[in-house]
Amino acid sequence: MNKYNSDFILFNSDYKDEEQEENNPEQNTDNNEDLEKVKTFGTPNLPTTPQDIQFISIIGEVEGHIVSPPQKKATKYEHIMPLLVAAEQNPEVKGILIFLNTVGGDVEAGLALAEMINSLSKPKVSLVLGGGHSIGVPLATSSDYSFITPTATMTIHPIRMTGLVIGVPQTFRYFEKMQQRIINFILRTSKIEKELLLKLMYDTDEIANDVGTILIGEEAVKNGLIDEVGGFSTALQKLKELIEKN
Repeated sequence: MNKYNSDFILFNSDYKDEEQEENNPEQNTDNNEDLEKVKTFGTPNLPTTPQDIQFISIIGEVEGHIVSPPQKKATKYEHIMPLLVAAEQNPEVKGILIFLNTVGGDVEAGLALAEMINSLSKPKVSLVLGGGHSIGVPLATSSDYSFITPTATMTIHPIRMTGLVIGVPQTFRYFEKMQQRIINFILRTSKIEKELLLKLMYDTDEIANDVGTILIGEEAVKNGLIDEVGGFSTALQKLKELIEKN
């Protein structure tokens, strides 16, 4: 075969490949989508989730009015709010399942999310996976029914504040009011007694160099903060039961 024939064969094969791509635009699009899935999730095959349940994750630090540092994993409350609004207004969504693995964060942003979740008319179930610390406690109790995995933890402690603090009685009263808002919400949305909650919150023997208590799995249930110990399948089954009752 001479040089001209080989060049023609190469040119012809390239032309056929381009022609096949033009004739199969859908296949080309699917390949690009698979490649993006591999880059993002590590697998080309992503199972489809049911359209009647809205899954929401609150992971890392709850970011509020102040932007978290870039090296921190954070959940922006302004991203969660529209999801909750859409779930409430979408007639196809029958229930909401919330995953929690948070270290806490902005008190007012977290409490706003908790009040928003609690005020939804559709059935909602929360599942504490790794942790539901600080403002993550009212986020966990805001649902109709709450679960915690056996190894997950919940940290109860008084509110903390960073930045400018003025040493006057008004500052102390402001702290008291903020703390009371959180306490009232937890009491309203869980089964824990007020005296026990305050005892756990102000305990000085549990955490080194801090005030508060860490509850692990079953302890959170025994103290009335969480309804039941369970995992994803248990939480999903409970949500389906609430949807049927609703």
